[in-house]
Amino acid sequence: MSTDYSARHLSVLEGLEAVRKRPGMYIGSTDERGLMHCLWEVIDNSVDEALAGHGSSIGVTLHPDGSIEVHDTGRGIPVDIEPRTGLSGVEVVFTKLHAGGKFGSGSYTASGGLHGVGASVVNALSERLDVFVDRGGSTFTMSFHRGEPGIFDDTDSMSPRAPFTPYIENSELRVVGKTAKGVTGTRVRWWPDPEIFGTSTLIELESLLARARQTAFLVPGLTLEVSDERSDTIDRHAFSFAGGIAEFTEFLAPDGALTSVWRLTGDGTYTETVPVLDDAGHMVSTDVERSCHVDIALRWGDGYESVHKSFVNIIATPKGGTHVSGFEQAIVKVLRAEVDKNSRRLKAGNDKLEKDDILTGLTSVITVRVAEPQFEGQTKEILGTPAVRQVVSNVVIAALEAKFASTKREDKAQTALVLDKIVAEMKSRISARAHKETQRRKNALESSTLPAKLVDCRSDDFERSELFIVEGDSALGTAKLARDSEFQALLPIRGKILNVQKASVSDMLSNTECASILQVIGAGSGRTFDLSQARYGKVIIMSDADVDGAHIRTLLLTLFFKYMRPLVDAGRVYAAVPPLHRIVAMNPGSKPNEVIYTYSEAELHARLDGLRKANRKWQEPIQRYKGLGEMDADQLADTTMSLEHRTLRRVRIADAEQSTAMFELLMGNEVAPRREFIIDGALDRDRIDV
Repeated sequence: MSTDYSARHLSVLEGLEAVRKRPGMYIGSTDERGLMHCLWEVIDNSVDEALAGHGSSIGVTLHPDGSIEVHDTGRGIPVDIEPRTGLSGVEVVFTKLHAGGKFGSGSYTASGGLHGVGASVVNALSERLDVFVDRGGSTFTMSFHRGEPGIFDDTDSMSPRAPFTPYIENSELRVVGKTAKGVTGTRVRWWPDPEIFGTSTLIELESLLARARQTAFLVPGLTLEVSDERSDTIDRHAFSFAGGIAEFTEFLAPDGALTSVWRLTGDGTYTETVPVLDDAGHMVSTDVERSCHVDIALRWGDGYESVHKSFVNIIATPKGGTHVSGFEQAIVKVLRAEVDKNSRRLKAGNDKLEKDDILTGLTSVITVRVAEPQFEGQTKEILGTPAVRQVVSNVVIAALEAKFASTKREDKAQTALVLDKIVAEMKSRISARAHKETQRRKNALESSTLPAKLVDCRSDDFERSELFIVEGDSALGTAKLARDSEFQALLPIRGKILNVQKASVSDMLSNTECASILQVIGAGSGRTFDLSQARYGKVIIMSDADVDGAHIRTLLLTLFFKYMRPLVDAGRVYAAVPPLHRIVAMNPGSKPNEVIYTYSEAELHARLDGLRKANRKWQEPIQRYKGLGEMDADQLADTTMSLEHRTLRRVRIADAEQSTAMFELLMGNEVAPRREFIIDGALDRDRIDV
């Protein structure tokens, strides 16, 4: 590299050149996430129109040629001449950075667009973009090639590779048709530039549908239609929700309801010093009084997972910001005060609630409407307006205090349940912390505080060690002789454990069998579970190959799924596969007989048919194992426990939400849906023992 460095080495990027040179600065990345960001820059402009009361429907179409189209029924982009630039409003919006109607001009009281770069960035990163505006009885259009306005010579159909003629001196907003009286709106269609995004980057339909559904929840009365025409069959979806964020909260909740959805709403004002354009076109610092509308929906569930979504003017803020800080500050303050008031009934002692105790099992949607909010960066992931924190905090404190002071029977019952839950979570956290501090893998200098019935292994190798959870003492006796004591540990349980899907956390912790399993694994439970502290690399459920064994396995999996989910996610939970039958096939002469194990009735009959065809005999009666305790130690070792011959089924969660719903259906409190599930043919009735 040259050591010479002077002004001639500096580059000045004009107009949209900066966007094409550094696209990540504006859209985050140039993969599918960046392409989705471009799409939502355009959709959010249409949403802002709907929020301002203009238009109630937005359509999104994914075309077979890779182009994307967004159309709305808003007022339409202005088509008259902008006096300072001498360009039409359409050209200003799509070619000038930091240009738009959201800089305090009065067109929008609260909007998601703030920086005036959204549409122009999409244009700069498109191989071709066409915009059609219905306004004043006419349809206006303008085309762009990588941000430059001009005319495409389309003979057959629209294509980014059609001959393009840029405007040399004066650009033109062409009139291409007429519209009926009162019809207004904007249609934008663009082809993402393969030089920026590559040729294989496509919009994922599922991600688009999730975001479209979210937007429809946040703007009651807005209809969002998505059409995917990229395959032979057109896939259409429409979203419209009248219930708003209350309905959104119910949709997001991963568990059963402990309370109904609470709505906390209110308004506040604050003063902000901002630069404002005066009549002469100069920026003047002015004190402006802002209003902030707060609308929050929340609901506690009977689980421990928390789901929180926050939005500013319909723009998602996944990393939070001042509005989320204000909400958390207020909810902690109010609930600490309520626990102090009811400490005798709750037996809370002198322990202090933490934020996580309160947020456990809470599903919330936090929305604020603010004029010209301050975000950290163009991607708008964090709200930075300082005054919003106190406004949100005041609204939440007032609404929650009113809720807890209410004399309505329903409110009193629900607030009592909330206090019971968060105090139980606090006690669970404190117990788990104490347990984690005292529970460490024993060594020669340390006495074990593990359950006496645990038959531990000798190895300290976490990855190699295995814990077999066996059914009953009879199976334990055989398994002791069959195991490899170097790395295989045994924990017997008595029959069917507690159904933790129905039970509370305190009931689960007080249950002997559940407590023993948590204690032996040694990694805590619920949100305090720490996979790195687990004492065994594999946890293997070894139950009998019958209906009761399957029920026990299901109850154990429910415990792991609800309170030790990371263990399942990491693929460390297994189910052993013991055989059902033992066939001794006789060999002629002094040759030893062959032992064949089968694992189902169908396999048994298939094996017997094979022996008949080979004219081989077998010993009668064929042994049918009713339980693991009936097996000899060498048989159990060969079939179920030895690394060389055993078969294990790894438990996986392909779809966490679907798995949660299925556990709630099969193991939850609601009996009616489970009964319908069984009646509808979910189970083969011929397989049920009567």
